[in-house]
Amino acid sequence: MGMKKKLIFSVSSLWMVLSFGLIEAVAENSLITKLPGFSGNFRSKHYSGYVSVDGNPPKNLFYYFVVSERDPSNDPLVLWLNGGPGCSSFDGFVYEHGPFNFEAGKPQGSLPILYLNPYSWSKVSSMIYLDSPAGVGFSYSENTSIYETGDLQTASDAHSFLLKWFEQFPEFVSNPFYIAGESYAGVYVPTLASSVVKGIKTGMKPIINFKGYMVGNGVADHKFDGNALVPFAHGMGLIPDALFEEAEAACKGNYYEPNSKECGIILDKVDEALSGLNIYNILEPCYHNPTILTKDIDGNGSTIKSFKELGASTKKPLGVRKRIFGRAWPFRAPVRDGIIPLWPQLMLELSVPCMDDEVATIWLNNEAVRKSIHAKPESGGWRLCTSRLSYYHDAGSMINYHKDLTTLGYRALIFSGDHDMCVPFTGSQAWTRSLGYKIVDEWRPWHSNQQIAGYTQGYSNNLTFLTIKGAGHTVPEYKPREALDFYSRWLEGKLI
Repeated sequence: MGMKKKLIFSVSSLWMVLSFGLIEAVAENSLITKLPGFSGNFRSKHYSGYVSVDGNPPKNLFYYFVVSERDPSNDPLVLWLNGGPGCSSFDGFVYEHGPFNFEAGKPQGSLPILYLNPYSWSKVSSMIYLDSPAGVGFSYSENTSIYETGDLQTASDAHSFLLKWFEQFPEFVSNPFYIAGESYAGVYVPTLASSVVKGIKTGMKPIINFKGYMVGNGVADHKFDGNALVPFAHGMGLIPDALFEEAEAACKGNYYEPNSKECGIILDKVDEALSGLNIYNILEPCYHNPTILTKDIDGNGSTIKSFKELGASTKKPLGVRKRIFGRAWPFRAPVRDGIIPLWPQLMLELSVPCMDDEVATIWLNNEAVRKSIHAKPESGGWRLCTSRLSYYHDAGSMINYHKDLTTLGYRALIFSGDHDMCVPFTGSQAWTRSLGYKIVDEWRPWHSNQQIAGYTQGYSNNLTFLTIKGAGHTVPEYKPREALDFYSRWLEGKLI
């Protein structure tokens, strides 16, 4: 009997040794040792590669993993998702809270120069940047040119990704885990969180140490999102009292679905008053010249030629990028059930405001960069936002998702740049209030660098609503110091 137990133990031990040896080999094959454009030393380990999830054929989901610069064994692990739908999470990596700041190369069109980002979120947490769903960024599936998917399938695939990713990096399975994202990730985040929670309840292995989630300027509900613009425009002084009062009287508070001809006419006047502004941040300049078009970096689309001037016009050494497509819908067009048009498709009929993603496009399509980060040629040319998806919004309103998750005790931070006109803070403030939770932290300012950085209100069930003063749609891009401050405080459970 003793010999039998010893034999079983030895076989089991051998299996574990072999398994962990294989895991270490997988991780080592994903290690990034250098990045073209960067001449310094990494502050922590970086990994990238693919995780295959079920499909016919299988889907290869690409990730870039930055280990925390502080205390990797104990710091939280955060999955970051950009929106669209159809936009790469390298958007967050390059332009928002990744480990580097990117400066356009000289001459124009050459490889960008990378510097360490003093406000990287990897200062206080390990970060996974995931291209999701398949067909976005470097994620792909063999023999597929059009990717048909939707909210629920995307959440299921991302959950499968996480389970397999933790098998490759088992040393992080016990770390506190959070899911974060912005814009259409206002759908991605709560639906994925729901899938993770269901997996935990049913005992799916490995058991993820899920603690909560955060959403920035996120899609939530077509009524709340659709009704947000007119009050925002009035409050910001973009439309006069008289026009706002006309809209109130004619539309009776229903701006997302005009129920009379008179209401539609008045809302058209509102749109006209706002049409020259930068939808992503009304404080930033906007350039329009839709009649002058030029081919983009990879020849797969077109961008407005006058956008080439934007970097110089901001007069910032690492200027805030301007946006042209990818995360905003035309005014008063909230996300509804059914197929969602993508910006590359909308661009065929609309002139789209204010963006230039040249730096990311040049860097991520550079052959040496792609080799360094293990991006496969089969993924095709990298674009910020793909036109290859056929995407269905099939999860409905996010309100019930938020209710379910927060009543189960998971922490939630809903934050909004208060000058974003794409998903205005007025909608996020309204739906968080609509949950009916008790206020446990009265509306008050919060501070960064000894200055008021925005306002916050705390609710029961671990729900926090937060605004960031002067920030646009992508908060860490516009206010990096403030973003790192509220992010690190919230993760640590401190008062923001």
